[in-house]
Amino acid sequence: SLGGNSHTLMLACVSPADSNLDETVNTLRYANRARNIRNTPVINRAQPSIEQLRSEIEALQRQLQQQRQQAPPPPSLQTMP
Repeated sequence: SLGGNSHTLMLACVSPADSNLDETVNTLRYANRARNIRNTPVINRAQPSIEQLRSEIEALQRQLQQQRQQAPPPPSLQTMP
């Protein structure tokens, strides 16, 4: 994709052959449009700490465990009488 916080390189391959004239013109038009795209990079400031991420993982694991305990097992895992 074009944009974001990175630099982008476009390589347009064109052909001098008359049989490829339409494809070459379309490629050059696309490359020109892509060259004119201007983006404003944004600094990612609010990054969660490792401890915040670990506590979120633990909370989600507890929530998942509670959901598993409340739900009946799927039919494929139930024992046959």
